[in-house]
Amino acid sequence: MYAILDIETTGGKYNEEGITEIAVYKYDGHKVVDQFISLINPERDIQPFVVNLTGINNNMLRNAPKFYEVAKRIVEITEDCILVAHNAQFDCRILCTEFNRLGFEFVRPSLCTVELAKDLIPGQESYSLGKLVRSLGIPVADRHRASGDALATVKLFQMLLDKDTGKSIIQQSIRLNPKLQLEPRHLDIIADLPSVTGVYYIHKADGDIIYIGKSKNIKQRINQHFTSTNHKSKKIQAQVTAVTYEETGSELVALLKESEEIKRIKPVFNRALRRTTFTHALYSFIDANNYINLKIDVADGRKKPITTFSNRQSGKSFITKAVEDYRLCQKLTGLYKTKTSCFNYDIKTCDGACIEKEAIDTYNKRVETLIEKYSYSNKNMVIIDQGRAIDERSAILIEKGVFKGLGFVNLNYQINNIEVLESIITPMQNNRDTQHIIQSHIRRNKRIKVITFN
Repeated sequence: MYAILDIETTGGKYNEEGITEIAVYKYDGHKVVDQFISLINPERDIQPFVVNLTGINNNMLRNAPKFYEVAKRIVEITEDCILVAHNAQFDCRILCTEFNRLGFEFVRPSLCTVELAKDLIPGQESYSLGKLVRSLGIPVADRHRASGDALATVKLFQMLLDKDTGKSIIQQSIRLNPKLQLEPRHLDIIADLPSVTGVYYIHKADGDIIYIGKSKNIKQRINQHFTSTNHKSKKIQAQVTAVTYEETGSELVALLKESEEIKRIKPVFNRALRRTTFTHALYSFIDANNYINLKIDVADGRKKPITTFSNRQSGKSFITKAVEDYRLCQKLTGLYKTKTSCFNYDIKTCDGACIEKEAIDTYNKRVETLIEKYSYSNKNMVIIDQGRAIDERSAILIEKGVFKGLGFVNLNYQINNIEVLESIITPMQNNRDTQHIIQSHIRRNKRIKVITFN
């Protein structure tokens, strides 16, 4: 659990500043579950430059509560939380100074979004909150007011969690949170999980990830892990102390994240040789008569496939439907072995490419249309899919046929501006598995939105 905060002060000498406004958003890694926002009477004058910056003046604070009147609420909302702030050293120092004046020792672990952003989003011109969120397309209102800046920090932190592919933030949180050090009952773990699409991470007591999976219903899937009697499930049940998750909204994003992170983190209970998710592929070649032929064959890493399939039957089903949809020849797609005309020609659903009756260019053009649709080779495009909320979409970026990564966007501006999109996305590995996952999803989802760009 995180307490994401922002504090506005009077300015002045070091350690003599007073708090004029505070905003705290309690964040569980997915959504805000509690909040506290208040002006505070600092019992001292505000520096003129601060008034110009924030718009908060002495008259506004005359009837505001003093710090001691809100101190209990701040302790309660931040209890068992990691404090998160943009330039956390400043906010934590100010907060601790105020509590010290009351004779109370305020101790909380903290994370700084400036440091995290420099590590996870390198190469930005500036890491000040205003310039950073603007460059990432994150909307911000009431700049230099505690609530506006804290909400912008919530959105920035959510993006940083998405980009933290090594899961160091989550694992550190589990180590620092004393409640999760205790061995909880499995029912308690399941009770805190949602029935959403996403990727889940099973942790042992020191925070290390021992298993990664994806599901359309995380709660239900974890329940299956905890009730199964197979050897691997029993080992997981004995070691689990926490389950964290990333909601994706999109099954495609969940598949890509699962594939990437199993390879990257190599959890002990995931299959050791989970390398290839497909066995067959669709290839093309030009025959002696200059017709483009299609063929389903065993996947060969030395050849460039049009698209790939989990098994031969899946490939055969695809090519059978393609013959119908594109009026292709059974003989030239490997479905009907003959030295003469194919069966479809006899029933007038093939135009005769099998016996060189149909013009080569006419037939090949239809085959090229199919290849263009199901292969993203050399294409620049963004696949838009469901997000984690109604106003959010997931974006999968492909440049020159290479899968670059994925991210989540709220604004069309973020999708249409390629420079902003490249900053938002989490870079991911392009390999045969990711290509298969993306191509399979495009085949199965006819209404998927794809934006192409130059």
